Amino acid sequence: MTTTSTSKSSETIELAPSYKIPLVLIVAALPLAFWQKWLGLAIAVLGLFLLFQATTLRLKFTDTALEVYLSEKLLRHFPYQDWLNWEIFWSPVPILFYFREVKSIHLLPIIFDPEMLKTCLEKHISQNQE
Repeated sequence: MTTTSTSKSSETIELAPSYKIPLVLIVAALPLAFWQKWLGLAIAVLGLFLLFQATTLRLKFTDTALEVYLSEKLLRHFPYQDWLNWEIFWSPVPILFYFREVKSIHLLPIIFDPEMLKTCLEKHISQNQE
């Protein structure tokens, strides 16, 4: 996690990447490839794709929005005021992050620190939805 502050008391929190899901998929694909070669290959490719995404994508929580960056380039901006709901699926081992805006639904694999993600969501979304 990286936190930066400015003189206006605004805070930006950048979530640290989590490589758990991509690595589990890659490791699981190896023995699976002996049983079903194409299925093992497909899961390995998915794991490699998620590993690449975990190294290049960044989620930043600002005072007004969730921002998604590819390296240093801003890809998407999701203002908290447009959010209707959010959830992190399967609490024992978080694997999927869901959030709904006024006009769209988003699903993201948990390739970020799940505890900090939950903390930031509770901090920013709960206060803005009510």
